[in-house]
Amino acid sequence: MDAATGSLVLRDLSDRVIGAFFDTYNELEYGFLESVYENALAVRLGECGLQVERQVPIEVRFHGQVVGQFRADMLVEGRLLIEIKAGSQIAVAHEAQLLNYLKATGIRLGLLFNFGPRPDFRRRVFS
Repeated sequence: MDAATGSLVLRDLSDRVIGAFFDTYNELEYGFLESVYENALAVRLGECGLQVERQVPIEVRFHGQVVGQFRADMLVEGRLLIEIKAGSQIAVAHEAQLLNYLKATGIRLGLLFNFGPRPDFRRRVFS
């Protein structure tokens, strides 16, 4: 698969996942804990025929040594990392967190979803 084809595949995948995010938000609306939205979004993504891994353990390495560990909220189709928030708005720190997760994993595409008073998302590509 060449770079252009790969970009189109990732765009199609992100569009499908973003659609599932809005479906989930429209049904549940605002006010639940992040874990509820994570569970519901995983159900919706599965209904869309997508493979979802939840709470995926990832190590952060520095000079060949493990210096930290985190759990990504979701990994879709092994290629798209999702971070979920349920706050009043997306903060710069949330976006930095997603970019650092992409950097640590080598995954190129990430989506940050906020199930706040108004649904909001950010799509980030790490190159």
